[in-house]
Amino acid sequence: MDEDYEETKGSKKKVVKAKVEKSKENEDKSNDNKGISESKTKEAKEKYEKMTHKEHVLARPDMYAGSRESTEATMWVVNEELGKMVEEQIKYIPVLYKIFDEILVNASDNKHRDDPELKIKMTYIKVNIDADNGVISVENDGAGIPVEVNKKHNLYNQEMIFGHLLTGSNFDDNEKRVTGGRNGYGAKLANIFSQEFTVESVCDNKSYQQKFEKNMDIIGKPTIGTTKEKNRTKIIFKPDLKYFNMEKLNDGIIKLMKRRVFDVAACKENVKVYLNGQQISANTWLDYSKLFLESEAKAVQMKISDRWEFVVALSNGEGFKHMSFVNGIWTPRGGPHVDHIVDQIVKLVREKATKKNKTLNVKPFQVKANMFLFLKCLIDNPSFDSQTKETLMTKALNFGSTCPLTDQQIKKIMDIGILDRSVEAAEAMAFKTLARGTDGKKSAKVKGIAKLDDANKAGTAKGKDCTLILTEGDSAKSLAVAGLGVVGRDYFGVFPLRGKVLNVREASISSLQKNEEFINIKKILGLQQGKKYDEEEGAWPLRYGHVLIMTDQDHDGSHIKGLLINMFEKLWPDLLKKDEFIQEFITPIIKVTKGKSVTSFYTMPEYDNWKRELGEASSKYQVKYYKGLGTSTAAEAKQYFGDLELHRKNFVWKHHNEENPEIISKQWSETKDCIDLAFSNKRANDRKRWLERFEDGTYIDTTDGTLTYTDFVNKELILYSRADCVRSIPSFVDGLKPGQRKVLYACFKRKLKQEIKVSQLSGYVSEVTSYHHGDVSLQSTIVNLARDFVGSNNLNLLQPLGQFGTRRQGGKDAASARYINTKLSPLARLVFPEHDDKNLKYLDDDGQPIEPEWYAPVLPLVLVNGAEGIGMGYSTKVPSYNPLDIVENLRRAMRGEAMQAMTPWYRDFEGTIRYSAAEDKYYSFGKVYKTPQGTIEITELPVGKWTDDYKEFLQECEEGVGEKIAAKKKKKEANAEQEDQNLNLNQDDGDNNDKDGDDEQKDGKKTKGKGAKKGKTKDKENNKEGKEGKEGD
Repeated sequence: MDEDYEETKGSKKKVVKAKVEKSKENEDKSNDNKGISESKTKEAKEKYEKMTHKEHVLARPDMYAGSRESTEATMWVVNEELGKMVEEQIKYIPVLYKIFDEILVNASDNKHRDDPELKIKMTYIKVNIDADNGVISVENDGAGIPVEVNKKHNLYNQEMIFGHLLTGSNFDDNEKRVTGGRNGYGAKLANIFSQEFTVESVCDNKSYQQKFEKNMDIIGKPTIGTTKEKNRTKIIFKPDLKYFNMEKLNDGIIKLMKRRVFDVAACKENVKVYLNGQQISANTWLDYSKLFLESEAKAVQMKISDRWEFVVALSNGEGFKHMSFVNGIWTPRGGPHVDHIVDQIVKLVREKATKKNKTLNVKPFQVKANMFLFLKCLIDNPSFDSQTKETLMTKALNFGSTCPLTDQQIKKIMDIGILDRSVEAAEAMAFKTLARGTDGKKSAKVKGIAKLDDANKAGTAKGKDCTLILTEGDSAKSLAVAGLGVVGRDYFGVFPLRGKVLNVREASISSLQKNEEFINIKKILGLQQGKKYDEEEGAWPLRYGHVLIMTDQDHDGSHIKGLLINMFEKLWPDLLKKDEFIQEFITPIIKVTKGKSVTSFYTMPEYDNWKRELGEASSKYQVKYYKGLGTSTAAEAKQYFGDLELHRKNFVWKHHNEENPEIISKQWSETKDCIDLAFSNKRANDRKRWLERFEDGTYIDTTDGTLTYTDFVNKELILYSRADCVRSIPSFVDGLKPGQRKVLYACFKRKLKQEIKVSQLSGYVSEVTSYHHGDVSLQSTIVNLARDFVGSNNLNLLQPLGQFGTRRQGGKDAASARYINTKLSPLARLVFPEHDDKNLKYLDDDGQPIEPEWYAPVLPLVLVNGAEGIGMGYSTKVPSYNPLDIVENLRRAMRGEAMQAMTPWYRDFEGTIRYSAAEDKYYSFGKVYKTPQGTIEITELPVGKWTDDYKEFLQECEEGVGEKIAAKKKKKEANAEQEDQNLNLNQDDGDNNDKDGDDEQKDGKKTKGKGAKKGKTKDKENNKEGKEGKEGD
């Protein structure tokens, strides 16, 4: 029992002990938890704290003046060896740079406190940078700081300004100031980030000196005294290099600080600025800008006012750059002040570029990229993105001034080359755009060009020996293919052109991208946009080594050759320097036969000279005119290709025996210039002088195997230009173009009093007048002579018997020539009396008399029906006049009286025509009514405005794409009458007030507005170049 008891007792003891141990363990855990809780409470108490303003500045410098971490950046800095500014990768501390800048700007700002009445004028700023000791000082002799105690804060002004945050004199936003400081931090930040900061101030014979130490923790007692020194303020500070993790001021920060001193010297031209004892000489804005530019760089200076001055220079191709300053503060990221200048320049340069090349879209960034702008300006109360003041935020409306640029000033800016550079950049981008999807490449096969008969060796290693024959149309291709039977297909390919090739000189990129023929030529040859083909080494880069142009020998054929040459010269000029790359294939334009003797002539002047020399004997020869290549037979084609050296002429740009570099360079310039002269829209006046120098009988010597481009332009292409003017511009004598004169001659010869189909008449005209052009053009000419709707003819010489077109579409709605008839108008012979016929000088075509050189109408038809035409270099536009007015003036002239001025007149036109003396132009106006119900009714359109076109314009206006006047139009209705011009336009309900400037007629009184104004109609020859006009258009 006792043992058991003991055991039980022992067991009980063990249990009790275990409980005690567990209780102690829980107590220990509880104590541990209590410790953790106390620790967390302590952490929470220490987690939240309040800093003083100064402590926060030191802890978060990036909020006030920039980061204190070392930063690498490319900056403009002073290179003392070169005496220039250079872009250099430097290491610097942003906040350290900024505190120096704040002290420097403070000194600069003091200039604005000059007071002439008190004889206060700042004359110098002295900056010393002691790199070895890490000490910087900035001194100026401007208006001093009064040495007196501020009654409100019981502090000397100097201590308050430099030793206490959020103090200063620039807090009144109602006061217009052009200083840099504004927020009350500036100089105080320099004090906080310095180990030592000393203020020396002299004002009104009192001196003040005070020293701050250890990041402004220790504020020394100021020393006050009297002195005879002039007013001045000097700040000496020693940045806390340990805070910036620096041992000494490094080269990067010193170079940047020195450059800022140069900035201030240029911004304050009337202040002498010294750096380490040396006066900075570049103290004008132009001199300052030259420190940044290469010696040969072009620049122009503009001083618009005391607040705005800038220099614009041509950049070095690395994009837009600027050095801009607002109230002396450097704004490396620009802002509205930079945009204010740049946007004006960009706008006017783009406008000028558009005038220079209407098809080229110069983007704003392409203009801006060519500028280096140096700008200094004064802005009222400027605001910035942050205390670092890198970007101006003030809007232009709040500048306090503007800087408008005149056209003359913009012209000076453009003269340094910005315009040309911008156009080049736009062209380069355009070419990149054009290259996508249109470029060719050197390959053995070309797919997708159905009409191409490719040479077997094209695109191979022997591609340089291959020749691509470009023919004028499919019939000419047939001739060339027939000739391939002689020369073979290995080295000759053929591709037919569809009429005239596009003039690429001023063509838009979109038009080139859409031009199938241009793209095909690029792909067949393997041409790439913008690529230079001047390398002599390596494999030949194209699929073909020669381009042989095979066109008709007439004037239009010469024009096609010229257009192709123009294409290569404009887009790939290097290929013109490769002699024999471009060739021409000549065929006879006339063959004369006498017995078995056959003589071929390749130009009309050559034939005319032969005929003149032979005289009457020439009539014994049989003459055959080869209108086009299609006239030649297959046998003749084989004959031509069998004597390839005779018919193939190589184009060259210089004479082979020329070795003088200066003469060679001159010849290349002349080559480019003469091609540009012939095809540039901007050189119409030059073409006039070119045509005036032409001498009759000029032609190409076809016996020579080579032909220079200049000779081609001046001796062959000029014949096309003259012929184009003759056939496109009406004669002043009878008001007729040659085609119209041929039609009239044929009608008089046939005594056309009975109806005849227009298609039949055109055939008869061709027969009796040796008309060498297409029937379609001739039929169009006949139709135009018969039209009688408003704006066409006042006196139609032929009668329109059928649908000859209406005013609805300006004649485009005429029926086919097979379905309409015509005959002479009863008035035709009254204007051109028959008894005059025998007195006219008739032209001759191979012995066949044709139409006269000109008719002599009893009324000047050039005034009755007007005259309009566009040729090469010349154009004309003469309005129509009332025949009755003309008759009266003729009678006055016969009576010896002075003739009276006439106003243009169009038969059945119900609008008005008014003369503007200021512009020397006539304007035609339609008629517009507004009904009480709010409907605008147009009852007449200006001359030359066609009904359907105007309806389409109104539809666009309804869709929001037109003038503001038509944005309200809701519905339009056109009367169904053929010649009725009435258009009814219903405005929105409730808007019946005439607020949009519409033309309005009330009680017969017309008032001028927007709705019905036409372009100018001028009673003079305009001499303006336009797109080429074809007879019959």
